[in-house]
Amino acid sequence: MITLKTHFHQVNLSLHEILGKEYIEAVCAARAALAGGTTASLRAAAVRKVALFPDSFHRRLIALLPRVGQRLTRGLGASARGATSADFAAHAHPDGAPLSAMGYYRLGENGRLGLSTKSEHYHVPLGHRFPGYELLALARRLGIPNAAHNNMRGHITRSLEEELIRTAAGLPLGERDGIRRTLSSKSRTVLNRVLNLETGSLAAEAAVKLLLARFYRPESISPKPKYEGRRPVFVVIGDKDGELQANYHGTTVLTQMMRGMWPGLLGRLEKDSALAVRCVRPNSLEDLERVLRHHETARDKVAGLFHEFLMMNYGAKRLTKQFIRKAYALCRKHDVPTVVDEIQTCVWSPEMFMFREYGVKPSIVIVGKGLPGGEYAASRALFTSTMDTLPQFGALVTNGQEEIASLAYLVTMRWAEANADVTAAVGKQYEERVRALAHGHREHVSAVEGRRHCLGVEFHELRTAQAFAACLNEAGLDISVQTYKTGCPPSALTKLPLIADFEVVDFVVARVEEALGRLSERQS
Repeated sequence: MITLKTHFHQVNLSLHEILGKEYIEAVCAARAALAGGTTASLRAAAVRKVALFPDSFHRRLIALLPRVGQRLTRGLGASARGATSADFAAHAHPDGAPLSAMGYYRLGENGRLGLSTKSEHYHVPLGHRFPGYELLALARRLGIPNAAHNNMRGHITRSLEEELIRTAAGLPLGERDGIRRTLSSKSRTVLNRVLNLETGSLAAEAAVKLLLARFYRPESISPKPKYEGRRPVFVVIGDKDGELQANYHGTTVLTQMMRGMWPGLLGRLEKDSALAVRCVRPNSLEDLERVLRHHETARDKVAGLFHEFLMMNYGAKRLTKQFIRKAYALCRKHDVPTVVDEIQTCVWSPEMFMFREYGVKPSIVIVGKGLPGGEYAASRALFTSTMDTLPQFGALVTNGQEEIASLAYLVTMRWAEANADVTAAVGKQYEERVRALAHGHREHVSAVEGRRHCLGVEFHELRTAQAFAACLNEAGLDISVQTYKTGCPPSALTKLPLIADFEVVDFVVARVEEALGRLSERQS
């Protein structure tokens, strides 16, 4: 039997424990009334404990590590062509499309075993087929429906809202009094509202709407906004040259304009004084101070500061605590809301949210992608009571209230919270070892950005970065280089799943070392 080097804390949960006795009893009675029969078998499913990440599953994952990069099956001979757009087709890699997947592995159409070192573009933090998600199937057996609408949000979704507020406040599990006090707070620094949406893009768009409501009336009958008549100026983090392209807050038109897309439209909106966008260079307090001087005027008002902590679409550039804390102090002084986009960092932080690591209190927090574990598209916007100004249909989405999707959140959060110390230790070791390797290959590597599991290895030259990624791809690691943005540093990105253990760290670091060594051999 394989001896485990990494010991995750065992978490065994039932639906009864997560959702409460009273709710389960009501669900079982409702299901029996609809489908016929008794509640006994339903109760048995509700109290059945599920091991979220059992040792047997963990050992199987470790046993497969030596086979990464190898062909395990014949693969798929005749694959569908599809009918996507020309640009998507030009960048497609169907040979790696999954035929099956488990944990931190993906078995592609080419039959090769791949290691998901980017967590499938960041949305499976607990890997594929996480055993804990069996609770979702048990919920369906009880007849719990997924579909619900905004004005009939179910018990699970409302429970999730409370859990998000609890973890954002740093309260321990089960702290009911603390949750009640937080929910009743009127402070502009306390997060106690949640909007349930479907994708991260919609959550970011909801944040934009919350800010716009301070300048424009969402409806003709809405009360007069605080800054009506002044031009809202959205501030984002740009690249090192002061251009917009580095940030990424979704794919709606407004957030795309915030990263430099639709320049003609943005130009018209600025000219007509409808809105404006300005950027500051990463970690440049001087830039932020300049923007505030120029746009805190009778004509303009800074609408809000949008930022990530790790700019995973810009080489994993990390904003420093010093910059963030001083920026937040400036924003408080000028009544500028702060919007932190945690799509990339939520759940990967041992604190659940990275803003807690930074010790700041944002006005709005955008989460999603990782929290439902790839089971559903489900995002959330957390915000303070002072930002609660949108009407009922201001950020409405039909699918945002899905009950089973909310359950996926709760399962992910329970395991991540219970194992925060272990995942922090694994991430710390991974970062330290990659940084040490980079230091020994300074002829190729110019910097290592990011934090713990989420790292960007930046190279002096793009062709070197591409050669590095090609070596790792050949070895079965899902590594890519950002080449799709003008001015983006030539960085190879990784984002290990939280279930990645010290064994995976050893494996990945060894392959990184081999790839860097091959680059040096070619150069000599």
